[in-house]
Amino acid sequence: MTTTEAGTGGTAGLRARIRTRDGWAVQHAVLTVTDMTGAQVLRAQAAEDGSVRTEEPLAAGPYTVIATAVGYAPVASTAIVTGSGRADVGTVVLARQGGVELPPPGVWTLDPAHSAVAATAQHLGISSVHGRFTEFGGRIEIAEDIEKSSVEAVIQAASIDTGNRMRDGHLISPDFLNVEQYPVLTYHGSHLSAAGADRWTVHGELSMHGIVRKVDLDLTYLGTGPDPWGGVRAAFRATAELRREDFAMNYNQVVAAGIAAIGTTLRVELDIQAVQGEELPVV
Repeated sequence: MTTTEAGTGGTAGLRARIRTRDGWAVQHAVLTVTDMTGAQVLRAQAAEDGSVRTEEPLAAGPYTVIATAVGYAPVASTAIVTGSGRADVGTVVLARQGGVELPPPGVWTLDPAHSAVAATAQHLGISSVHGRFTEFGGRIEIAEDIEKSSVEAVIQAASIDTGNRMRDGHLISPDFLNVEQYPVLTYHGSHLSAAGADRWTVHGELSMHGIVRKVDLDLTYLGTGPDPWGGVRAAFRATAELRREDFAMNYNQVVAAGIAAIGTTLRVELDIQAVQGEELPVV
């Protein structure tokens, strides 16, 4: 609990700004003010910009100010009101319940130009082959009830690039991705569960090679910030492991001593930037 000295000049009433750790307004926050007996003397809801402003003067003395919002841990502070009848609580920072964070609610559009979708497979049992998909898109929808947030992504299968044309040609053939019959990979993440302060598990389904399997992503939220084009961006990193046999991609070549040329497990790594809103900026 913190103590705030009220100003001695200006308009009477309560003033406050409710923000997340990243500086976002908490629009649905509520401030409740009680006197030292515990009696409620004021209750006010934050505006769209997270500000709270009332005009009714408060009697001089100490008060307890409690900020609450669905999905956030409550914060209490003490405000001292002087003869002006005004209390300026300043900025109140609310943390997500359990300490977990994500961007503000709403739609966020994936920016392929500043994102990467990569996969790594073991080669000959001693090294790795790295590939990436160069054409993809999608959106993230952060819900007010954060665990009901969702993810949608579409990847063009033929955009696989491992740095070797012959190998890429084999990967898009019927032995692997079979892009003529299955031109896209799709992922639908239907809900989230908290796994740490900035870590989440995305529960969803991946459709690849004509087969749909449950695939969970280990997601880390890296934060938000402005971009040079007047927008706001959020950054994420996600990983998952896939087994080729789960998607009926069973081709393999066995070399000496029974070692498979290509490993059966793929490690998927996603580095994502998403722009707030339904559309990407024109740059």
